[in-house]
Amino acid sequence: MTENTLVQDLGRNVYLIDLLETNSPGRTSAYVVRGEKNALVEVGSSHSRENILNSLEKIGLTPEQIDYVIVTHIHLDHSGGVGYILPLLPNATVVCHPRAARHLIDPSRLIAGASAVYGDELERIFGKILPVPEERVLVREDGEEIDLGNGHLLTFYDTPGHARHHFSIHDHGSNGIFTGDTVGIKYVPELTGWDFDVIYPSSSPSEFDLQAVFRTIERLQALRPDRIYHTHFGATEPATHAFERTRQTAADFDRLARDSFRPGQPWQEIAEKLREYIRTDCAAQGHTVTDLSGLELDIELNAKGLLFVLEKEHASKNA
Repeated sequence: MTENTLVQDLGRNVYLIDLLETNSPGRTSAYVVRGEKNALVEVGSSHSRENILNSLEKIGLTPEQIDYVIVTHIHLDHSGGVGYILPLLPNATVVCHPRAARHLIDPSRLIAGASAVYGDELERIFGKILPVPEERVLVREDGEEIDLGNGHLLTFYDTPGHARHHFSIHDHGSNGIFTGDTVGIKYVPELTGWDFDVIYPSSSPSEFDLQAVFRTIERLQALRPDRIYHTHFGATEPATHAFERTRQTAADFDRLARDSFRPGQPWQEIAEKLREYIRTDCAAQGHTVTDLSGLELDIELNAKGLLFVLEKEHASKNA
């Protein structure tokens, strides 16, 4: 992806910014919605700060013109950098899910949990994780709205499945929904090196809930959106494709994990099942793939998440 395409005008006053997370193009998107007021949706990690600021300039906005910073949930690749960039967006209010607010205000538990996973690599991967002043945090409950003007009314929906602290945002002006990780991960050629796009679910630990995914898809599909704005990565139109793919592949991921599960199973075994599934699924669509390096991080996380659910269910049944 070249410098000129780091910012993409998606039409209808919505712009995509490639955050170049982990120095990988096509990995993580932020979005800007322009109305009479302006919203930045997602910020990625702290490493994305300069890229966001430079991209705002390309869009024709100053940092002072950002009125809202919206994070779909508090996983660090979505909101880890919010406390770091906020001092440079002096008029912005951070908008989040009710379950997310306390972790943005005091990220100590978030940092501790992430440190348990990433250890000494945490700051290298995600940069500084800084608190957000409480007076700059706005919680949006299910069904509440923010009006940016010029037709861009944002409605917030509680959308668990990937995480319990996750909401999605319907932009009436573009009839698109910013779905974070709830309606699948869209893998694009910039990341994979393949010559096609494909969508798979995110079943990462520790709150993946297949039935909640189904309920969320049903609820969002009832809004009849034209587009899905994935954080990973870019827009899917028609939106029905993202709904159908996520519904099917989430069910398939769950099934293959259950079919092979045994207590104490290493996550690597489920990861290999996922690799086999992806190769077979792509072949069914007419694509031969061998290099899965662009998906490996997610394959690992998805395997661990699926195993976590099954181990928890097993422990509950045998308590």
